Amino acid sequence: MKATTTTDDPTTRTRIEAHPDLPWIRIVRDFAAPRARVFRAWIDPELVARWLGPKDLELRIEHWDGRTGGSYRYTNWRDGEQIAGFYGSFHEVRPDERLVQTFTYDGVPDGVSLETATFDDLPDGGTRVTVLSLVENLVARDQMLASGMEHGVREGYEKLDQLLATG
Repeated sequence: MKATTTTDDPTTRTRIEAHPDLPWIRIVRDFAAPRARVFRAWIDPELVARWLGPKDLELRIEHWDGRTGGSYRYTNWRDGEQIAGFYGSFHEVRPDERLVQTFTYDGVPDGVSLETATFDDLPDGGTRVTVLSLVENLVARDQMLASGMEHGVREGYEKLDQLLATG
């Protein structure tokens, strides 16, 4: 087995891993807030719109039914122009513990990823979130990594840190 490729940014405490032979990306991040607050920020559409994605984009929720069997759709905007759209289904919403959903970018409608996020308590009262994204093949995984996803994840988590700090 080859080693996992990892990018780790100590300033944002975000670790992004991609095994060279497997079509997945794992993101691990610790947040200085209790698990219930972090989970709520992941599933409440008003909160999601405030932190998900890069700082230079506005996220607009078009549809959000955050329950097991529900679905979502949101778009990203820059300077009044829509630049991207995303949609998916919530397969499992287990409050404060686990969220399983599909994720699709409008520009690649056949490129569905299955994402599982787990929320674990840390000894200091914080929460560790681990997101595993599984895609169809290595080409799709590499395209996802090359898309700027890493930048959006890091900046989004920085915005989430600020949101959690304000209550």
